[in-house]
Amino acid sequence: GTPGIKVLMPALSPTMEEGNIVKWLKKEGETVNAGDALCEIETDKAVITMESSDDGILAKILVEEGSKNVRLGSLICLLVEEGQDWKKVEIPADGSDPSSLAPPVPALTSAPAGPSVSAPSKVEQKPGKLQIRLSPAARNILETHGLDQSNITPSGPRGIFTKEDALKLLQAKQKGQPSELKPVVSPALPQRSAVLPSSQAMAMTSTYPRPAVPPVSTPGQPAALGTFTEIPASNVRRVIAKRLTESKTTIPHAYAAADCDIDAILKLRRQLAKDDIEVSLNDFIIKATAVTLKQMPDVNVICNGQVCRHLQSIDISIAVATDRGLITPIIKDVAAKGIKEIAASAKALAKKARDGKLLPEEYQGGSFSISNLGMFGISDFTAVINPPQACILAVGRARTELKIVEDEEGNEKLKQHQLMTVTLSSDGRVVDDELASKFLETLKANIENPMRLALC
Repeated sequence: GTPGIKVLMPALSPTMEEGNIVKWLKKEGETVNAGDALCEIETDKAVITMESSDDGILAKILVEEGSKNVRLGSLICLLVEEGQDWKKVEIPADGSDPSSLAPPVPALTSAPAGPSVSAPSKVEQKPGKLQIRLSPAARNILETHGLDQSNITPSGPRGIFTKEDALKLLQAKQKGQPSELKPVVSPALPQRSAVLPSSQAMAMTSTYPRPAVPPVSTPGQPAALGTFTEIPASNVRRVIAKRLTESKTTIPHAYAAADCDIDAILKLRRQLAKDDIEVSLNDFIIKATAVTLKQMPDVNVICNGQVCRHLQSIDISIAVATDRGLITPIIKDVAAKGIKEIAASAKALAKKARDGKLLPEEYQGGSFSISNLGMFGISDFTAVINPPQACILAVGRARTELKIVEDEEGNEKLKQHQLMTVTLSSDGRVVDDELASKFLETLKANIENPMRLALC
């Protein structure tokens, strides 16, 4: 056959260990130039287009669309050079079986009968004569009346033959109906030559056997009681679970909260809207956070547990909820941007995140994270730190509260205010309680006086 050019599953993100083939953008027999889009691959972060690094003809697709959990370095397709017969491409031995690219799925198999599984020599039991644990009272009744305990199934905990069982057996004997109380013995397991221990044998003869797992529901039919639908976890969900567990178990989280008066920001938003400048409350929060980090650079740090780094650039990760899970695209150098530019960047990144089109450099890195659940009606919450960052800010919804204020004449009166709760989760190894408190105090001042944002 024609020797082919191997194309392997690439590492499209630093934490990627396997990927899913979403769609092939080229068909077998089509010409491929270096830089052409070859296929779409779902990584642990997003769906990324893989580009070809060679010229040639796509000769053989070894991993079809929809294939899951393809390991890094696995052979996914073959190219041949221009002028060669692509239909006669030689498939290497390591690419002949695409199923070998994915990790094997564990299956339950019965143990084969043979000399490798032998019955214990010390266990000898006759059919229907199981070794039963007797309570003292039951033993006395059985020995006194000469009863056979194998004629009834024990009802006690852990298969113990109780006094009540013995009395039932005695009563049945007196009525002359021993045949109705014969135990129901489960049939022997196929292809098993080993004899089960007595405790397991008694569990198998339970009157009310319970299945190990609930049955799977049948598509197209009403769900029966106790059934479930199995939903496989995506790569993104698995990575989120891994990173959240790592964060909560290895980083000492400390929390501090503050209520911010946002009346001045809301008034400024209305003024900007008259000039057709559309910015959100979240855009002001991002800007105020960047200004605060510039004023307090000791918070703009990352830490891997051994080495901490103070970063010069203020790159803020914004949490975006997608159908595939949570992802944090990054607005770079926020302190140098204006509110309008921040709004445009945040909107564009959020759209790319929901479409699964983020580039690796758009979600890797960052020095500080912001998670805003105010649009979902959440008043306040605590967020999990995104390592190796040292802090994340959780933002709640705006709410109306009454507050006592003094007028120009010194008279006290009630006035409505719009308040918003922000909660800082900080890495106690890097940002201590005093530094976190000062950060929130400065952030609160910057939010309540938005004119300060133009000074930095």
